[in-house]
Amino acid sequence: MLLLDTDILIDVQRGHAAALPWFASLAEVPSVPGLVVMELIQGARDARQVREALRLTAPLPVVWPTTADCQRALADFTALHVSQGLGLLDALIAACAVGRSAELCTFNDKHYRMVPGLVTVRPYSR
Repeated sequence: MLLLDTDILIDVQRGHAAALPWFASLAEVPSVPGLVVMELIQGARDARQVREALRLTAPLPVVWPTTADCQRALADFTALHVSQGLGLLDALIAACAVGRSAELCTFNDKHYRMVPGLVTVRPYSR
C-alpha cells in the first residue's frame, strides 16, 4: 500500500513534469491520510484552491489514524520532538503509514527519517 504525503500531491497539483507520469502509471490507487488533505486545504489561498485540493484527492481513498496509530504517534512525538524535531502532523502521518505497513511517498526525508518502522519512498526524480 502506498500513502501520499503532502509534497507529492502538491507536485501533482502543480503539474510537475516527473510527478504526473508517475502518478498516472500507478498500478494501484494510492491512499492519502486525511491529515494530508487538511494540509492541502490549509495551504490554499482562496476557495478555488480549496476546491482544487478536494478535486485532486476525491478519487483517492482517505485513511485516518486509528487509536493505535495515535498512541504510536504520541510515543514517537514524545521521544523525538525535542531531540530530533519530529512535527505533530508528521508524527500522525508516519504512524498512519506504519500502522498500515504502508510506504509513505515523500521527499521530506528530514521530517520522517527518525520514525521507527517507517518506510519512505522517493517515487520520482525532482
